[in-house]
Amino acid sequence: MKYYLLSVMQPVGDPPPPEVLAEIGKNLDVFHQELREAGAWVFAGGLHGPESSTVLRPRDGDVLVTDGPYAEGKEMLGGICLVKAPDLDAALEWGRKAALATTLPIEVRPFMHGAEA
Repeated sequence: MKYYLLSVMQPVGDPPPPEVLAEIGKNLDVFHQELREAGAWVFAGGLHGPESSTVLRPRDGDVLVTDGPYAEGKEMLGGICLVKAPDLDAALEWGRKAALATTLPIEVRPFMHGAEA
């Protein structure tokens, strides 16, 4: 089994209304339960907005600390889900289900060598 990262790409700005978020939350609970039952669950979680980030950059043998996102953009990383899948096709199927649950774009990326169970 390989590990794949499903990244939730969320638009920057105001979140959807509470009733929409509640429905998405229910859909995510179902998705996460399906992952657990399939033995594909590793970890999942949402992130605070990019305004809460701190960036650490190496600079002349020290580290420069700055507030704010690494890069400005129209989308941000809203959350992640780490899954175990036998191959990319299986990971893409989990990504498809995540996209339907979140109503947001999902980026699927395999971990590099050494990240196999």
